[in-house]
Amino acid sequence: MDDRTYITQMIEQYLEGLYRGDTEMLNVLFSAECVLKTPGVRRTMTAWLQDVATRSKPKDIGHSRQEGVIALDIEGDQAMAKVECSLPSGHFLDYLGFLREESGWKIVNKMYALKP
Repeated sequence: MDDRTYITQMIEQYLEGLYRGDTEMLNVLFSAECVLKTPGVRRTMTAWLQDVATRSKPKDIGHSRQEGVIALDIEGDQAMAKVECSLPSGHFLDYLGFLREESGWKIVNKMYALKP
Protein backbone atom coordinates (compact mmCIF):
# COMPACT_ATOMS: atom_id res chain seq x y z
CA MET A 1 0.00 0.00 0.00
CA ASP A 2 1.40 3.41 -0.88
CA ASP A 3 1.92 6.11 1.75
CA ARG A 4 -0.95 8.33 0.57
CA THR A 5 -3.45 5.48 0.80
CA TYR A 6 -2.13 4.39 4.20
CA ILE A 7 -2.24 7.89 5.71
CA THR A 8 -5.69 8.51 4.22
CA GLN A 9 -6.90 5.33 5.92
CA MET A 10 -5.39 6.56 9.20
CA ILE A 11 -7.31 9.83 8.82
CA GLU A 12 -10.53 7.93 8.09
CA GLN A 13 -9.95 5.89 11.28
CA TYR A 14 -9.27 9.14 13.17
CA LEU A 15 -12.56 10.65 11.98
CA GLU A 16 -14.47 7.44 12.74
CA GLY A 17 -12.89 7.30 16.20
CA LEU A 18 -13.97 10.87 16.90
CA TYR A 19 -17.49 10.17 15.67
CA ARG A 20 -17.82 7.05 17.82
CA GLY A 21 -15.90 8.47 20.78
CA ASP A 22 -13.71 5.34 20.54
CA THR A 23 -10.49 6.03 22.44
CA GLU A 24 -8.94 2.67 21.53
CA MET A 25 -9.44 3.39 17.83
CA LEU A 26 -7.81 6.81 18.30
CA ASN A 27 -4.98 5.82 20.63
CA VAL A 28 -3.27 3.47 18.14
CA LEU A 29 -2.94 6.30 15.62
CA PHE A 30 -0.94 8.64 17.85
CA SER A 31 2.59 8.69 19.19
CA ALA A 32 2.50 8.58 22.99
CA GLU A 33 4.49 11.85 23.06
CA CYS A 34 1.92 13.77 21.02
CA VAL A 35 0.65 16.98 22.62
CA LEU A 36 -2.49 18.59 21.24
CA LYS A 37 -2.17 22.32 20.73
CA THR A 38 -4.32 25.33 20.11
CA PRO A 39 -3.47 28.91 21.14
CA GLY A 40 -3.16 29.02 24.92
CA VAL A 41 -4.03 25.33 25.41
CA ARG A 42 -1.84 22.22 25.56
CA ARG A 43 -3.19 18.75 26.32
CA THR A 44 -1.41 15.44 26.61
CA MET A 45 -2.72 12.41 24.77
CA THR A 46 -3.91 10.98 28.08
CA ALA A 47 -5.92 14.11 28.90
CA TRP A 48 -7.37 14.35 25.40
CA LEU A 49 -8.40 10.69 25.31
CA GLN A 50 -10.07 11.15 28.70
CA ASP A 51 -12.00 14.11 27.27
CA VAL A 52 -13.09 12.04 24.27
CA ALA A 53 -14.19 9.18 26.56
CA THR A 54 -16.35 11.42 28.76
CA ARG A 55 -17.98 13.81 26.27
CA SER A 56 -21.14 13.12 24.29
CA LYS A 57 -20.42 10.75 21.42
CA PRO A 58 -21.52 12.30 18.13
CA LYS A 59 -22.81 8.95 16.83
CA ASP A 60 -24.97 8.37 19.92
CA ILE A 61 -26.69 11.75 19.65
CA GLY A 62 -27.19 11.60 15.87
CA HIS A 63 -24.75 14.42 15.11
CA SER A 64 -24.35 14.91 11.36
CA ARG A 65 -20.96 14.19 9.87
CA GLN A 66 -19.25 17.05 8.06
CA GLU A 67 -15.69 15.91 7.62
CA GLY A 68 -12.94 15.15 5.21
CA VAL A 69 -9.37 15.68 4.14
CA ILE A 70 -8.80 19.18 2.80
CA ALA A 71 -5.09 18.72 2.06
CA LEU A 72 -2.45 16.04 2.45
CA ASP A 73 1.23 16.66 1.76
CA ILE A 74 3.79 13.86 2.01
CA GLU A 75 7.52 14.32 1.77
CA GLY A 76 9.59 11.22 2.47
CA ASP A 77 8.92 10.09 6.03
CA GLN A 78 6.87 13.16 6.99
CA ALA A 79 3.32 14.21 6.19
CA MET A 80 0.93 16.99 7.07
CA ALA A 81 -2.85 16.78 6.76
CA LYS A 82 -5.48 19.47 7.07
CA VAL A 83 -8.71 17.79 8.13
CA GLU A 84 -12.20 19.16 8.66
CA CYS A 85 -14.39 17.59 11.34
CA SER A 86 -17.61 18.50 13.03
CA LEU A 87 -18.28 17.69 16.68
CA PRO A 88 -21.17 18.75 18.94
CA SER A 89 -18.85 21.40 20.42
CA GLY A 90 -18.12 22.99 17.03
CA HIS A 91 -16.73 22.65 13.54
CA PHE A 92 -12.94 22.18 13.61
CA LEU A 93 -9.93 22.27 11.35
CA ASP A 94 -7.28 19.83 12.54
CA TYR A 95 -3.70 19.98 11.40
CA LEU A 96 -2.20 16.52 11.86
CA GLY A 97 1.55 15.96 11.61
CA PHE A 98 2.69 12.43 10.75
CA LEU A 99 6.10 10.77 10.96
CA ARG A 100 7.15 7.35 9.73
CA GLU A 101 9.56 5.88 12.24
CA GLU A 102 10.49 2.36 13.37
CA SER A 103 6.91 1.51 14.38
CA GLY A 104 5.45 2.91 11.14
CA TRP A 105 3.34 6.01 10.54
CA LYS A 106 2.04 7.80 13.65
CA ILE A 107 0.41 11.15 14.31
CA VAL A 108 3.03 13.09 16.28
CA ASN A 109 1.38 16.50 16.37
CA LYS A 110 -2.18 17.81 16.41
CA MET A 111 -3.06 21.46 16.21
CA TYR A 112 -6.68 22.45 15.88
CA ALA A 113 -8.80 25.52 15.36
CA LEU A 114 -12.51 26.21 15.70
CA LYS A 115 -13.79 27.07 12.24
CA PRO A 116 -15.95 30.20 12.18
